[in-house]
Amino acid sequence: MPIADSRDRALRARAEAVIPGGMYGHQATGLLPDDYPQFFARGEGARLWDVDGRSYLDMMCAYGPNLFGYAHPEIDAAYVRQLGLGDTLTGPTELMVALAEALVAQVSHADWAMFCKNGTDATSMALVAARAQTRRKTIVRAKGAYHGAAPWCTPRGAGVLDTDRAHQIFCDYNDVASLEAAVAQAGDDLAAVFAAPFKHDAFVDQAAPDPAYARRARELCDARGAMLVVDEVRAGLRLSRDCSWSLVGVRPDLSTWGKCLANGHAISALLGSDSARKGAASIYVTGSFWYQAAPMAAALETLRLVRETDYLERLAALGERLRAGLAERAAAAGFGFRQSGPVQIPLFLFDDDPDLRKGFFWSSQMLARGVYVHPWHNMFLCAAMTEADIDGLLDAAEAAFADLRREAPGLGAVDKMAFLTAAASR
Repeated sequence: MPIADSRDRALRARAEAVIPGGMYGHQATGLLPDDYPQFFARGEGARLWDVDGRSYLDMMCAYGPNLFGYAHPEIDAAYVRQLGLGDTLTGPTELMVALAEALVAQVSHADWAMFCKNGTDATSMALVAARAQTRRKTIVRAKGAYHGAAPWCTPRGAGVLDTDRAHQIFCDYNDVASLEAAVAQAGDDLAAVFAAPFKHDAFVDQAAPDPAYARRARELCDARGAMLVVDEVRAGLRLSRDCSWSLVGVRPDLSTWGKCLANGHAISALLGSDSARKGAASIYVTGSFWYQAAPMAAALETLRLVRETDYLERLAALGERLRAGLAERAAAAGFGFRQSGPVQIPLFLFDDDPDLRKGFFWSSQMLARGVYVHPWHNMFLCAAMTEADIDGLLDAAEAAFADLRREAPGLGAVDKMAFLTAAASR
């Protein structure tokens, strides 16, 4: 179907009339190739269907929430059963206590849990709880790190005041000296150090946490009586069944969770140790839908699968298969093709591609072959993927590399690059 005649394009035109900009946030396709769909009809397992009926192996997994597969029968059955009993009620059901107990039992640093809806809710709640616990204002966080879309942390400045971002000092991720300098600058006013579980900034190669950096963050917080916060919203349950920094032997005071906590059903969480309990108990945070029972039922079933299946080991094996296969095919086609980050949360970037024209072209060729990849944002593997899915992706990639090799001399610049360059420098 020609793009101009597609249902997706018709929906975009309708959206322009009733939604500012036609779409907003990370769901907008303004920073994707022009042939990418905006609207989708359904998902099942590892696959996604757009409103024009085209099917894709979805390497975005809804930007992370899909852990066990779209429309997972056991998780969705738990959700639907609870809907029949009650969801948004005047108060929570006992599932809230059961879910808190399950998370405290699973996450080694956690002594308590609080629930909300989005990752931004959780990180903002962590900020307020840390300040309440320490009675201080200043936080240290890494340049370029994403912690949500609230005014204190949004990557875009429209409508945001300088005062919204006050009392923040920035360091370089994995740079111990930079971290120490930022903490020294905060002095006696340090409330918290915020850390991503690994460097997952947009547009640049990802990086695992240096154990020395993670340990030093813990030591500095202990020495200053500050809170260490690990933002697990993106990585939680994909790298470990515990907090991701358990892999480097560091326990935070607070951790924030979301995305795949209930396999796509709307719930997120702030987990904390007793070192932050008093502060968390003193703050006022709430929402009309934060106590919904059906997402908690889905989260409990998701956590059961986390405990009782080998999903994590399978994700790692599939990720290794993907990484090795792409490296082989890119080298055979003569491209410098960088794969960074954990194999379960990969990012693909081309060498010598400052304006991403190679990445945009290659991604479009993958889409045409039924694989939805992203040209500059990290992707996600889910447990519904199979070796056959990965092998099909590798076949598509080989053909897309060949197309890129053939068309590379004539590729035009992508007209979104001015924004991308500005965003990457923030």
